[in-house]
Amino acid sequence: MAGPEEVVEICAGAGGQALGLERAGFEHALAVELDENALNTLKHNRPSWKTALGDVANLATWKPSDYEGIDLLAGGVPCPPFTIAGKQLGATDERDLFAWAVELAGVVKPRALLLENVRGLSMPRFSGYRQHVLDRLAGLGYVASWRLLQASDYGVPQLRPRFVLVAINKDDAPYFSWPEPAEHVVTVGEAIGDLMASEGWEGATDWASKADKIAPTIVGGSKKHGGADLGPTRAKRAWREMGVDAMGVADAPPQPGATFEVGPKLTCEMVARIQGWSDDYEWTFTGRKTSRYRQIGNAFPPPVAAAVGTSIMRALRNEGDPAAGVPVDHDPIYLALRKAGGFVTQAQLIRAVGGIEVPELERRIGLLSRDFDLTIETRSAGPAYQLGGFKAFVGQSDHLRHDAFQKNLSSIS
Repeated sequence: MAGPEEVVEICAGAGGQALGLERAGFEHALAVELDENALNTLKHNRPSWKTALGDVANLATWKPSDYEGIDLLAGGVPCPPFTIAGKQLGATDERDLFAWAVELAGVVKPRALLLENVRGLSMPRFSGYRQHVLDRLAGLGYVASWRLLQASDYGVPQLRPRFVLVAINKDDAPYFSWPEPAEHVVTVGEAIGDLMASEGWEGATDWASKADKIAPTIVGGSKKHGGADLGPTRAKRAWREMGVDAMGVADAPPQPGATFEVGPKLTCEMVARIQGWSDDYEWTFTGRKTSRYRQIGNAFPPPVAAAVGTSIMRALRNEGDPAAGVPVDHDPIYLALRKAGGFVTQAQLIRAVGGIEVPELERRIGLLSRDFDLTIETRSAGPAYQLGGFKAFVGQSDHLRHDAFQKNLSSIS
């Protein structure tokens, strides 16, 4: 009888995805993480697991070829290259490891690949980037698809949209389907009302009634931007409407007789509940308060990871009825340029994509040029375009990522 399905997890963080995948039935062959505080939490909770500390793209940290044929390669690679609140540098951001992780699948040759990131990666800005990923995975023998998942659909009391990529080998892919949302939506008051009352605060019941809502996305922040709070101005306003003071994190639940102008602050334990940790997903976070908050806020909610992991597990075990196929949404401009293999005139592109207006075409060409080398040739009849190489780091020894990564290492999280 075959042994249990195993996973190698890159950019493992403090263990949100790890715990969810364990719940889905996977055993960890290795977990790799850059941040020592997060890895300490992971090791504290699962001391028997093999772990590696350091830059996941550095062969001195681990040797991917040692894990060839693993059942699942998974990870939550850095979000800043794609976040809507950031510069959306994508392929030219030294923290971008998404394209590298896709190439890693060609080395490790897992039966399945799971990568998650922020909603920004789903936006039109990155349509060419996404298409390149799908094309590359198809070339490696995988059937891949993207899905924007809301954490609140899987028992987590916050919105927290995550853009998830799942790629499965062609034999098992027909058995994969995205997880269905849970029937019950959990609210903040329901999730942490008992913690608010745990020290005897008399206002806990009324507070829980006011907080009978879904929370905005918990923001973990970064080493670069200081201490713990619950996010930008818009998020703070939403927290205030629920009776939560979002300007920082409390050391303890409210005490008897406590009164507040806005409401109590949340403790790290409360934030962890809102992020999906609970009695069903027990976990202990180590380190100082700000570090613990950052570990929690940057994690992939365990119930969401469990839901996706369970769907992947069923596919690998060929459970259920196979589907006919996975629809693929192509970026028509990228596709036309890639197929041409040479220069494509503006008029040809307009015809290929169905009559797009020139200003919109130029805007989208500009977006593509941020992630791909793009040559523009001026001709008498108008410009012509040629698609070149992908700018992202995919393992090149001379890529600018290496110097930039070392220069900014102290602020990368």
